[in-house]
Amino acid sequence: MDRSFQASGKGVQDLQVLWQDSESAFCRRVSHADGQQTTVLVVVSVAERPPPASLERLTHEFALKDELDPAWALRPLALEREHGRTRLVLEDPGGEPLARILGPPLPVEQFLPLAIGIAAALGQVHQHGLIHKDLKPAHILVGCADGQVRLTGFGIASRLSRERQAAAPPETIAGTLAYMAPEQTGRINRSVDARIDLYALGVTLYEMLTGVLPFTAADPMAWVHCHIARQPLPPGERVEQVPAPVSAIIMKLLAKTPEERYQTAGGLERDLRRCLAEWQGHGRIAAFPLGQHDTPDRLLIPETLYGREPEIATLVAAFDRVVAGGRPEQVLVAGYSGIGKSAVVNELHRVLVPPRGLFAAGKFDQYKRDIPYATLAQAFQGLVRQVLGTSDAELARWRDALRAALGPNAQLMVNLVPELTLIIG
Repeated sequence: MDRSFQASGKGVQDLQVLWQDSESAFCRRVSHADGQQTTVLVVVSVAERPPPASLERLTHEFALKDELDPAWALRPLALEREHGRTRLVLEDPGGEPLARILGPPLPVEQFLPLAIGIAAALGQVHQHGLIHKDLKPAHILVGCADGQVRLTGFGIASRLSRERQAAAPPETIAGTLAYMAPEQTGRINRSVDARIDLYALGVTLYEMLTGVLPFTAADPMAWVHCHIARQPLPPGERVEQVPAPVSAIIMKLLAKTPEERYQTAGGLERDLRRCLAEWQGHGRIAAFPLGQHDTPDRLLIPETLYGREPEIATLVAAFDRVVAGGRPEQVLVAGYSGIGKSAVVNELHRVLVPPRGLFAAGKFDQYKRDIPYATLAQAFQGLVRQVLGTSDAELARWRDALRAALGPNAQLMVNLVPELTLIIG
């Protein structure tokens, strides 16, 4: 372990790593001074030169300190910089990350109380106007001294009740792909709201009950495809000891569209408590209708498109022909301003995932009629940003292909789309 993790400040300090991934370490710091022992939790980047986004997440979580209640969250105490590293210091209620106890499937009598505690904590997050956006076992603290479950990892949490996620390269999307809701990938033409946390909780509960994630994937785009298009095997079919109602609860959380999931953490908690009561009373759980007490606390207007199936089918058919034959096609979508042209075109996002297609868009703006090719330039700027987010090897392939295709016209294209310089020079 790096020496900068070992000691700092006054007195003697011991740092115990509770959880660590490729980006950060979650530690317990025990200080001994003047005959007294105090403990805090510390989140610190493991990289010598962490990327700016990593530091921004620590800063953002510290900025939420007045909104995070110690009853259900790890409240930030300080943002320190020691030995060249930025550290986020949190209150320590005891316990350990849920990720440390995962492995073999948890028995039902251990799973249900933990699941209820996590749902209750998440409900408090949502009631305080926050969306977590990165819920996973490493951000859930269990076994606290008072028996409560607490959440942490609020580095990308949002105060907005609903927002749009742009379709960025999977490698650059903030969050953890293995636990990411379909709409959080930016590829199903839906806004992001609190229900993405319920999907992530469904993945977490699935892992607790079965010992494995609902999906496995080899690369970021494969993860996106799994969440958008693949149906997981129900937990009850992986582990026969899982009661059918509990399996059904998790499958409801993992619904692809937000409208088919639980709408609130409170509604989920009520169903889990019913399961626990029956399990403790009878040793079994009878089937019951799910979500009877799942009443949203705000108006959620569905974002489903109606009456546009023929237009969407035309776009998809054109794309399928391009994939099959390799010949480019042009499809024009016309209509008055505000009629929903963008919403129709954005339905292509999910179709692009299996063949690993890229989506670029530009709008004709009546106030930019005097700028030649402004709309095409806008579309290509978006395409360049996606390419720049890929791996070095993929970027090199694009560089060679673009240079070969553009030839002596490369400078003309750079004049139109200056961002191309970042790829081809």
